[in-house]
Amino acid sequence: MSVVIALPPEQGVPVLDMRNKLTIFQGLDNPNRWQGPFRSSPNRWKTADGEAVVSALEAAKASPVSRPLGPLAQTRTQSEARHELADGDVIIPEDDELEVAAELQAAGTAHTEIQYLLLKLGAEMGFDVHVARNDQGKVWEGQRLGGLPRRREQIPQQFDPATNQTIELIDVLWLDGNAIVAAFEIESTSSIYSGLLRMSDLLAQQPNIAVPLFLVAPEQRRAKVIEQVNRPTFGRMKPPLVEVCRYISFEGLRESLTSVRDIVSYLKPDWLQKISESCAPEDL
Repeated sequence: MSVVIALPPEQGVPVLDMRNKLTIFQGLDNPNRWQGPFRSSPNRWKTADGEAVVSALEAAKASPVSRPLGPLAQTRTQSEARHELADGDVIIPEDDELEVAAELQAAGTAHTEIQYLLLKLGAEMGFDVHVARNDQGKVWEGQRLGGLPRRREQIPQQFDPATNQTIELIDVLWLDGNAIVAAFEIESTSSIYSGLLRMSDLLAQQPNIAVPLFLVAPEQRRAKVIEQVNRPTFGRMKPPLVEVCRYISFEGLRESLTSVRDIVSYLKPDWLQKISESCAPEDL
């Protein structure tokens, strides 16, 4: 067996960034149970999961990002050092794992809510909608995302297979015939990098595509969104990601939807420009 891709720990792909891409995160009745497939004896994963992991690792290798190791990883390192010295059992405090689980559960709930709101909004505005293929089984307010009105089974097929694989993983698409009216990536945890990579992949594969891209994240993450969109990696793209990607806050989306509840069917796509903001650094 040979090593295909090797990354240092600080440049690895955070598993929680892939919660919307891997089937192991779906249908959990206990948020802690996502850890099982990583800790148990190796088993064959679904093809889609394997492809998602390989894609994420290739992207991380091509554009490495160093992240400080989290407190749980630091605790493990320190505990292992104590193990070497004392030759005793390594005890990992459970508080950190519970904190991660709580974050995952809260983030997953918010992500599903915003995804539902955007799908419902697009349908009520008269567009077909597409939800990321790994999210179709999620449920909000008793409705399965994959069963919402005007959900289209297939994305437009005018692109090459590599582009289609990227597009079908984007959280929400609004479609008008074969045209993509708007694309939304929703980020509700501490990292926003996975959504940006999908957007950058789309632009890299189709540099002439004219699709309004929106990154939707909590207001408290606004500064981080703008910082990440302006990373040098994305600035070297043509066009730079900052020129085509705009930011919408969770709070702003909810408030805006409340204010237009009675006229949603009359809205046009450019309404999104009014409720979103530029990611240019001066707008921080």
